[in-house]
Amino acid sequence: MSLPPLVEPAAELSVDEVRRYSRHLIIPDVGMAGQKRLKNAKVLCVGAGGLGSPALMYLAAAGVGTLGIVEFDTVDESNLQRQIIHGQSDIGRSKGESARDSVKEINPYVNVILHETRLDVDNVKEIFAQYDLIVDGTDNFATRYLVNDAAVLLGKPYVWGSIYRFDGQASVFWAEHGPCYRCLYPEAPPPGMVPSCAEGGVLGVLCASIGSIQVTEAIKLLAGVGEPLVGRLMIYDALEMQYRQVKVRKDPNCALCGENPTVTDLIDYEAFCGVVSEEAQAAALGSTITPKQLKQWQDDKEDIFLVDVREPGEFEIVSIPGAVLIPKGEFLMGDALGRMPQDKKIVLHCKTGVRSAEVLAVLHSAGFADAVHVGGGVIGWVNTVEPEKPVY
Repeated sequence: MSLPPLVEPAAELSVDEVRRYSRHLIIPDVGMAGQKRLKNAKVLCVGAGGLGSPALMYLAAAGVGTLGIVEFDTVDESNLQRQIIHGQSDIGRSKGESARDSVKEINPYVNVILHETRLDVDNVKEIFAQYDLIVDGTDNFATRYLVNDAAVLLGKPYVWGSIYRFDGQASVFWAEHGPCYRCLYPEAPPPGMVPSCAEGGVLGVLCASIGSIQVTEAIKLLAGVGEPLVGRLMIYDALEMQYRQVKVRKDPNCALCGENPTVTDLIDYEAFCGVVSEEAQAAALGSTITPKQLKQWQDDKEDIFLVDVREPGEFEIVSIPGAVLIPKGEFLMGDALGRMPQDKKIVLHCKTGVRSAEVLAVLHSAGFADAVHVGGGVIGWVNTVEPEKPVY
């Protein structure tokens, strides 16, 4: 489905800009008019991480006149494996500032606007209203639904991407011309069901593959060329080196963009996505210990059974001494319950405390009422007990 250009052309290109964009200008489908539209365009990139890095770099190189960056985090060493807009000297620095400086180095003709804040229901509409197009580089469901709902309510198109291990997905959601994200995913998955990249990992170069698709779609929408991925989901399997498409139809019963919408304004997205389930919250209440308390129990030779519920790859990077690895999935399937001792206090931990809280709820419901988990997980342990150990 071809769509008209999203923006009007700028008045002119300078001599220097003509030289810079000459390889675009000689493409008949882009030409002078298309490049002027890119110059006049205002694109917001939500996130300057794995997907935001290649997206921002190629949007800048393409000559998008105004780039907005929403980012509140700082650069961590573990980011550098895939977030190529940042470098070694940027560790500990604001991601937004680092991304801005890289963009300006790529193309000094781009106007960069920083929004160094966490996107939420109070600021998303005001921020989105300043731009023609949104590129979503987020990595959690709560923000994805927030981005989608704000875009639909404001009538904005946005380009979505998702990555995990060797797999990636991309699409264009624009309720005026096709489905929205809720048409594809009406409900968020149960808490803990879909691991994050921090939990399951991601092949660094996958970010470039999906990020480049997002930029391609952005350029097509802005310039009005080709057929954008509206109503189509692109799925990429890097291990098989295979792309396939799935048609996504607009859902007439969609809660947001359907014929009788029930979501007419922004909602509490943390609650909607159940970032931590109610069962896990209830289980953790009164059954959470600190890393220092765990260390004290170990020093006092308390009779405990310490269980690491992360994945084997995470366990290899860093572990708490004495921990036994039993991944969360084995508890959810029920296979691990038979391995739990009846005569020892069970202590669970994961990376930060989210997964261990979910497992704690399973154990409590199975009758292990005195089981506890370590708030802050192995990250908290390293920060407070063994700072010489690596973190990830």
